[in-house]
Amino acid sequence: MAFDPTSLPTGLIAPIVGGALIGLSAGVLRLGNGQIAGISGILRIGLRGPDRDWRLAFLLGVVLAGLLAAWRGGPDLAAGLERASLPVLVVAGLLVGVGTGLGNGCTSGHGICGLARFSRRSLAAVLTFMAVAVLTVLIRRAGGWL
Repeated sequence: MAFDPTSLPTGLIAPIVGGALIGLSAGVLRLGNGQIAGISGILRIGLRGPDRDWRLAFLLGVVLAGLLAAWRGGPDLAAGLERASLPVLVVAGLLVGVGTGLGNGCTSGHGICGLARFSRRSLAAVLTFMAVAVLTVLIRRAGGWL
């Protein structure tokens, strides 16, 4: 029996396609350039380090893809960001930046590329930031400080 993509609930199609494209881009970068698609490292080195051309092109592609998705997907793509105040978004962004520095990587580097390489350090990082994310959502939904 052949797989019929039209049998998937419509809410699952975009995440599946998006995940496949992220995995494909990480694989192409690793196989084609020998680099890991860790966005925080690409950003850090792309802004002030050597070998900047491909890094800046990669980051431009990430931004343009996000803008294209927002334009095509409309407000449903915002994932609740419209309900967060600017101070909350700024603090959240700063905490993510500090976390990627402390963890020596981000969700893309550890979660996509590190786990695919069976890195124990990446597994520990992913378990940590996923646990914190779940806790944050639970606190926020309970009417907590976020």
